[in-house]
Amino acid sequence: MASLAERMVGAARLERATYEEVEHDRTATGQALGVVVLSAVATGLGLGAGLRGLIINTLASIVLWAIWAALVYAVGTRLLPEPDTRADWGEVARTVGFAQTPGVLRLFGIIPGLGEFIRAAADVWVLIATVVAVRQALDYRSLPRAVGVCLIGWILQIVVFAIIRRALV
Repeated sequence: MASLAERMVGAARLERATYEEVEHDRTATGQALGVVVLSAVATGLGLGAGLRGLIINTLASIVLWAIWAALVYAVGTRLLPEPDTRADWGEVARTVGFAQTPGVLRLFGIIPGLGEFIRAAADVWVLIATVVAVRQALDYRSLPRAVGVCLIGWILQIVVFAIIRRALV
């Protein structure tokens, strides 16, 4: 079994074997949560958020990770499954949690002149890693299907977020 650091490097390298490993390791859910928290903290620090902003950003990231995993699970296993698709929420949560690894680079967003480029590059990298994670978690052979699940999940997440926000305001 690989260490957290080794898994994060493998996830950042888009190694399918790493995503398969965390998918099947039920003890890696805590590690996936740790990656989500590290990415959220790095993002907050890179944006120069204060302590309050850092806490809110981290808590929101954890909630959004759980919602995202649920949406990907539902869309991927119910709406767009392939014949070999076998997954549970934990498998999806672990893989998409590790897909947040490149988000740690957002810490360098604080660098004047490069910050926006670094954050944008990290965002694209996270997006690509998420597609790889979804493909592995849902045992897809089709990359376009994984992209479709991410796109549908993203749209649904925006709707869910808007409903939650409206209820809180």
